[in-house]
Amino acid sequence: MNTSHELRQKALRLEYTLVAYNFLEGIIAIAAGWRAGSIALVGFGLDSGIEILAAGILIWRLRHSGSLEEETRKEKKALGWVGYTFFALAAYILWEAGSSLWHQETPEVSWIGIALAVASLGVMPYLGLAKRKIALEMGSRALEADALETLICAYLSFTLLVGLGLNALLGWWWADPAAALAMVGYIVKEGWAAIKESREVAKC
Repeated sequence: MNTSHELRQKALRLEYTLVAYNFLEGIIAIAAGWRAGSIALVGFGLDSGIEILAAGILIWRLRHSGSLEEETRKEKKALGWVGYTFFALAAYILWEAGSSLWHQETPEVSWIGIALAVASLGVMPYLGLAKRKIALEMGSRALEADALETLICAYLSFTLLVGLGLNALLGWWWADPAAALAMVGYIVKEGWAAIKESREVAKC
């Protein structure tokens, strides 16, 4: 059975991997989206920044340990901040998807974007599920919330792939923003749940 230190180190390795991948993903997505005129693809790249922010919060949390009282306080603070990144993610989706629908912008076909979405569909679920497994073993709600955000970004990769694919094959420019908008309610719900739980922990 893994010790607390071993679990913490595994979680840190996953977070560092996520940061490195999201950095590359963001650069490629923004460059490809700018070239193709794809708001969804540029927005997907900007979302990588939100993922890096959430990972940074967890890295800070995992690198600091202390007494039970101190651990509880840090867990509460990290959980609350991860919750706020959910709202940032929801705001990004609303802005980008709403703008795309309003302006009826039809991007050029981006095979680089499609390849990136396929790659992210392989990487993000693996990282998200691995983090969730460790979070359950550690009893860390902050890490569990961050794992859920990674899985949500995996679904964003899927909606991006569907949107870019349908645009490339059928010319359905509206498919990607419509699918993304369907996620907003769930994201906000999970973000509020994390913030609410962090406040409840603070009262204990």
